[in-house]
Amino acid sequence: MFSIFKARLSTLLVAVLVMLLSGCTSIPEEIEPEFSPTYQSRNSDADSRQGSIFQAGNVLALFEDQKANRIGDILTVLLVEQTSGQNSSDNNVNQSTNMSLATPTFGGSSRPNMGVDLSSENSFIGASGSSQSNSLSGSIAVTVTEVLDNGNLIIEGEKWIRINQGNEYIRLQGVIRPKDIDTFNTLYSTQIADAHISYGGRGNNARGNVPGWAAKILFSPLWPF
Repeated sequence: MFSIFKARLSTLLVAVLVMLLSGCTSIPEEIEPEFSPTYQSRNSDADSRQGSIFQAGNVLALFEDQKANRIGDILTVLLVEQTSGQNSSDNNVNQSTNMSLATPTFGGSSRPNMGVDLSSENSFIGASGSSQSNSLSGSIAVTVTEVLDNGNLIIEGEKWIRINQGNEYIRLQGVIRPKDIDTFNTLYSTQIADAHISYGGRGNNARGNVPGWAAKILFSPLWPF
């Protein structure tokens, strides 16, 4: 009987060990569909090729700089984001009630023990405050994914950097004006309309900044204390 129990216990320990080791294996990161690379079609300028040397679709003036203006073109965005915000609130509520009844009189004599005097007082004091500041600097190469009717360009791109046991990424989406692109084919992130900028990571470093399940319960709105 003991040998059977020992064999089952050994099997269970081996299964648990295999599960723990499988959790340590690295899973390749998948590129999200919305951030998949955008390539220019090979035949996008086929209709504009009238000659063997001069191409009307790719004409470049003598003193003109090459800037991104078509789907698939690449430009560099300089990240210069810096935001800060503060919020505070105070709440103080007091309520008091007093009620008294005079001593009743019966047959010309008072009854002092029959008087009523009631009072109640409630108070609530609450205060909250929060402050947040963010700063992001660097650069990221993005791709033109769409050209709008008014000439504005929709851009998007992402950058992945693997550091030790974690992956850091930067993602950017937005709308830009071609005239904001400088001669070096770059522009600042503050010139992007409807900008969506994300900076985060995956791996051990990212998980270290996430509270455990017990801490989430303590800071949950459902926590009664």
